[in-house]
Amino acid sequence: MARKIRFFKDQMSKAGVIPKDVLDKEDDIDLDDVEVKLEELEAELVEINANNDKLQRSYNELVEYKLVLEKAGEFFASAHRSAAAQQSEIETQQADDDLLEAPLLQEEKSVDPTKQVKLGFLTGLVPREKSMVFERILFRATRGNIFIRQSVIEESVVDPNSGEKAEKNVFVVFYSGERAKSKILKICEAFGANRYPFSEDLGRQAQMMTEVSGRLSELKTTIGAGLDQRNILLETIGDKFEQWNLKVRKEKAIYHTLNMLSLDVTKKCLVGEGWSPVFAATELQDALQRAAIDSNSQVGSIFQILRTKEMPPTYFRTNKFTTAFQEIVDAYGVAKYQEANPSVFTIVTFPFLFAVMFGDWGHGICLLLATMYLILREKKLSSQKLGDIMEMAFGGRYVIFMMSLFSIYTGLIYNEFFSIPYPLFASSAYECRDVSCSEATTIGLIKTRDTYPFGVDPVWHGTRSELPFLNSLKMKMSILLGVAQMNLGIIMSFFNAKFFKSAVNVWFQFVPQMIFLNCLFGYLSVLIIIKWCTGSQADLYHVMIYMFLSPMDDLGENQLFPNQKIVQLTFLFLALVSVPWMLLPKPFILKKQHEARHQGLSYAQLDETDESLQVETNGGGHGHEEFEFSEIFVHQLIHTIEFVLGAVSNTASYLRLWALSLAHSELSSVFYEKVLLMAWGFNNIALLILGILVFIFATVGVLLVMETLSAFLHALRLHWVEYQNKFYEGDGYKFDPFNFTLIGNEEE
Repeated sequence: MARKIRFFKDQMSKAGVIPKDVLDKEDDIDLDDVEVKLEELEAELVEINANNDKLQRSYNELVEYKLVLEKAGEFFASAHRSAAAQQSEIETQQADDDLLEAPLLQEEKSVDPTKQVKLGFLTGLVPREKSMVFERILFRATRGNIFIRQSVIEESVVDPNSGEKAEKNVFVVFYSGERAKSKILKICEAFGANRYPFSEDLGRQAQMMTEVSGRLSELKTTIGAGLDQRNILLETIGDKFEQWNLKVRKEKAIYHTLNMLSLDVTKKCLVGEGWSPVFAATELQDALQRAAIDSNSQVGSIFQILRTKEMPPTYFRTNKFTTAFQEIVDAYGVAKYQEANPSVFTIVTFPFLFAVMFGDWGHGICLLLATMYLILREKKLSSQKLGDIMEMAFGGRYVIFMMSLFSIYTGLIYNEFFSIPYPLFASSAYECRDVSCSEATTIGLIKTRDTYPFGVDPVWHGTRSELPFLNSLKMKMSILLGVAQMNLGIIMSFFNAKFFKSAVNVWFQFVPQMIFLNCLFGYLSVLIIIKWCTGSQADLYHVMIYMFLSPMDDLGENQLFPNQKIVQLTFLFLALVSVPWMLLPKPFILKKQHEARHQGLSYAQLDETDESLQVETNGGGHGHEEFEFSEIFVHQLIHTIEFVLGAVSNTASYLRLWALSLAHSELSSVFYEKVLLMAWGFNNIALLILGILVFIFATVGVLLVMETLSAFLHALRLHWVEYQNKFYEGDGYKFDPFNFTLIGNEEE
């Protein structure tokens, strides 16, 4: 039935018939009735197609025949005319000649009629691209004992055999003898040249032309009627096509699922094993009871919960808001069963890290307006067929909505509206000492009011020290955010270990990792905050580098708090100790646990005999899997090296927040100053309009599309690599329940 429906779909698409959408998709049709109906319709359609093909072939042959009659007729008519002219010329010459020459000419003319050669000829059409080769082969095969004439047909003709349009030439071949004829026929067959009968008699030619023209008009009418009948049949199919298609797909999906079930020992009932969420168990039992009542079954269904060691699939209940965030995480890897789900924090951290790189409340408002359009029209848009890019944007509309809100927030902190600062919350805390101070550093500014209450003071923008100040601010802020998120990742690993009751992972993974990360980069974060709070001039690069190179040297002017040297030595010692702490104990403890678990066990349990309830575990037998100590140790070594090196590289990786934020700010500043302000300065309306248009297109194309995509990808990388690798295994598989709603959208 599915094959027949595919056949109907193909025929409708060729005929340009569009199936009607069925609003009421209820299963009010019987499958047996559908099968009978499809059988009848297929037989009728196949018969109509066969008749149409036969008629179309005859029509194409007649078209070619007509062309042969026209072109070959022209050739023979011209030959007759030239022969007649030649004859009259000879007769005229004879009349004018001397009497002395007359007997000689008469003698010459009186040829024996029995010795005259009667030439045969063949006519037809040959594809134009093969015509030259065709002529050459004929010449060689007959050793030049042929005479061929070809005439080009200007318009393409439909080939009766292939049904495709082709450019062709009409040919006439004159030959002598039956052997030459048989050779020519074979060559015509090899070259796909269609031959047609032709008469030398002009009267017979005219009669054949009239007959062919009459038959062509008759066939055209018949083919038109046949196509109308076919279209009526296809429209009848199109009215019910979607309904039948959905019914057949549903039935096929049901049978496909039933094929996964197995017969029990008594061969009287089917046994199916599957996964179901715990909360849906009662719903399943109710559905099975309803099905038994609806089908008037004598025996009810038995629902039993099985205990298994197989890894269950992962299922997170999401709504239209959280789905896109969950898909971002699932693109990296589906969570292992009952593993902590990173999506919970990703809902906030992902748009926030994006906004740190995209901080401009003007651009944020533009993104928000675009997203609000998608959100407010989501019911209408969800039922429409959108393009690939638009569908992607629509699917992630709530992600973009959150990103735009956070961008407005960070834009207010950076005090940037299309790169222009506004004193929104209060006047600037600084004033100029003299007129020229706008070009000076902060030394030229005097603090006259309270500190600007929220975000960056607008007076910084446009000063010579703007870049050094904002670079320092954003770079330090990136490190603080990075260390905070990496700590969150390690804390998540603690909750994973606690949930799975793995004390080894708590004491020999979580604890040393927290110590290592915070003794180095947590300490750096504290130094940054102390420097901000105290206004110290200490060089933090110097402090961190010489903490490793010369830990015993005095800090001098780089000292930020009392006993800093002792604190640094302690932290350095703890960081060094945490590396072997992470590496060595865990493999030995795991080995000891394995030996204790299998002590005294020398025999494995017998396999269960009931095949239907047999479950294969991932680990092989019944816990008697091989314990490869060397493999575990190498794995732990790799994990330790990866974490130690990753702590440095991942912290440095968060500096992309600073780099992209700076790039976004500078780009918007360039578009504003070098495009908009420059166009404004010319006092020319045309240039001003051009400048505004260029500014709008540059803002939308570069800052709102390319920069958004760039910041999105960088935020994605920070979550997948820097954050999730601290705790997320992502080696599970999705719960994929049987669902009728997906069947309608799937291709066969």
